[in-house]
Amino acid sequence: MVDEIPRVLAGRYEVGELIGRGGMAEVHIGYDNRLSRTVAIKVLRSDLARDATFQARFRREAQSSAALNHPSIVAVYDTGEEQVATSGGQHVTVPFIVMEYVEGHTVRGLLSGGDPVPIDEAVEIVVGVLSALEYSHREGIVHRDIKPGNIMLTPTGAVKVMDFGIARAMADSAATMTQTHAVVGTAQYLSPEQARGEVVDARSDLYSTGCLLYELLTGQPPFSGDSAVAVAYQHVRETPRSPSSVTPDIPEVLDRVVLKALAKDREDRYADAPHMRTDLLAAVRGGRVHAPATAVWGAAGSLTGATAATAPLAAAEATRAMGAAPATGTTATVPPEDEPRRSRWWIWLLALLGVAAAVGIVYMYLNPAEDEPPPVTTVEIPDLSGLDQVGVRQELTEAELVPNFVDPVPSDTVEVGLFVQSSPPPGTVVDIGSAVDVALSSGPEAVEVPDVAGMTQEQARAELEASELRGGATTEENNAAIGVGDVIRTEPGAGEQVEPGSTVDLVIASANVDLPALEGRPEAEASQVLDDLDLGVRIEQAESADVPAGNVISQSHPAGVVARGTTVTLTVSSGAPPEPTPEPTTPEASEEPTEPGDGATTEAPPEG
Repeated sequence: MVDEIPRVLAGRYEVGELIGRGGMAEVHIGYDNRLSRTVAIKVLRSDLARDATFQARFRREAQSSAALNHPSIVAVYDTGEEQVATSGGQHVTVPFIVMEYVEGHTVRGLLSGGDPVPIDEAVEIVVGVLSALEYSHREGIVHRDIKPGNIMLTPTGAVKVMDFGIARAMADSAATMTQTHAVVGTAQYLSPEQARGEVVDARSDLYSTGCLLYELLTGQPPFSGDSAVAVAYQHVRETPRSPSSVTPDIPEVLDRVVLKALAKDREDRYADAPHMRTDLLAAVRGGRVHAPATAVWGAAGSLTGATAATAPLAAAEATRAMGAAPATGTTATVPPEDEPRRSRWWIWLLALLGVAAAVGIVYMYLNPAEDEPPPVTTVEIPDLSGLDQVGVRQELTEAELVPNFVDPVPSDTVEVGLFVQSSPPPGTVVDIGSAVDVALSSGPEAVEVPDVAGMTQEQARAELEASELRGGATTEENNAAIGVGDVIRTEPGAGEQVEPGSTVDLVIASANVDLPALEGRPEAEASQVLDDLDLGVRIEQAESADVPAGNVISQSHPAGVVARGTTVTLTVSSGAPPEPTPEPTTPEASEEPTEPGDGATTEAPPEG
């Protein structure tokens, strides 16, 4: 087993305390040192780290979740694998997923006391789940494990669907709910086809959502038992009690929505998440609900007849009271002598119906309902300007229309995430229940690189992110005018137009400067250059016959790269040395002969 998860993953994610544990992974609070934000880090459980099957599931979760970008789905930021030492000295590859950290609690915690949730709150939670499923299904991903423990509620009431650990692409025809003959998922929320190990689709998620709605309304799941097998059997064979029979204050229209979502045959359920959401909102707002009456569901949770989905309860009761003929595929055993009487009975019934129809026609002819307006079957698409996705959905739902959000489109005038256009456009009259394709703004088609010169790296990256750009690699450059580590310029440069989401590299100031050659420059000029380069200066004087007084003779550090703060000694000329002074001379006797008569005395030569 793995002894300990490294405290830092991928060189940037600090792993904090354990905040959750599931059947496959452990979740820790973490911190992204590069982007300075709190994250959640999901790590495959240590006892499963060597199992290739669970590693594959874990990687599939990362791939499935990373492909989804929706406000009601927990975002995946990054994935990776780390080599971890075991107690035996071996190394095991442990995959991890870095996700959005969501403050709040799960719906499982909300239901832990066994009490039902207020109807409005329950509907709001399920509408959020259906919004997430609408998006994931449109992207071709089936969650396959919708349950209270996988639904987060933030302090603001936002709904976040998480844990796509067993999600699979709908295009994968082999994506059943079995692995090595074991059912994968949570028994209390399995759809019948999941329990049977069959291929699942989007309607399987809607069944699980129906189980979630049932538990929110009643405080208990639709089925419970002593074992997972017993619960799975009930999902396949038994019809749940209506929610109102458990909690009397639940209206009958909500019973209809829940039981339609929990239909055993997926063909009898809602076709997709938008249809279920529309019916659910209509049920709490007093609108028209398309789900059939609860009485049309048979003992095994299937419709009692081909047309029962649209027949009201009164019609179904009347049919049974008149002794309707057996369903196709059954054999009636009637004695031959009863046939004439049965034939006469049908003749009388048909005659009675004919008389009733005639009376109705005459009554309508004599009492025309001139004051009753015809039923409204069309509606005008409302103005959606300035609305975000939530506002657009609410506006169209209230107009009894079905919103269908398509890919965002660029716009230089509309803020990101707000309504841009729809098909049909606002003001068009369409049939009630029509789908309206809505496109939101993805922002400008090109954005301008902001000027981040002089900012710290963190400030610059935040500014780039605010401009829908990403901070890229950093390179250093010597520049004494900018603080160490601060941004000198960007590549592409400030003011250039680039696509949203582009990477912008940062050029930052290093801890060094380029020292020029200062010999021959005046002392004041050389000192100013050193001061501008954030270097210290020390002056020494020396005589020089070659360098004028006041100019630099030499410098202690040669021209080139030096560290900031280095003290450079300048030897400054004090001028040329003085000229040497000539020594004084003394008078000496003249060696020239003196002529007589000049007053000089001539010594007579010695005699003989």
